Amino acid sequence: MTRLSRDDVVKAVDRADDVTIAQIIGTGATVEELAEAQAWLANDEPMINDLRPLAQGRVRELVDILSELEEDDEEVGPAEPGSGSAVG
Repeated sequence: MTRLSRDDVVKAVDRADDVTIAQIIGTGATVEELAEAQAWLANDEPMINDLRPLAQGRVRELVDILSELEEDDEEVGPAEPGSGSAVG
């Protein structure tokens, strides 16, 4: 198993910026571990039903990084509190 390269991350993770790519590579994870982390994020229920232990180690780190990326994509509204117009 070889460690992730920048190309591996770019192919696997849409909309990843340079900082996120560096964080992912910095975990020392492999392509297989990145795929497992993405599987956990996509739908954890089947993995739990397969009696897999919850993500740990590098896979857990990847899940955390990728979930932050997803949260950033889902943000709606003003970037900073109070920067939008008042409703009333």
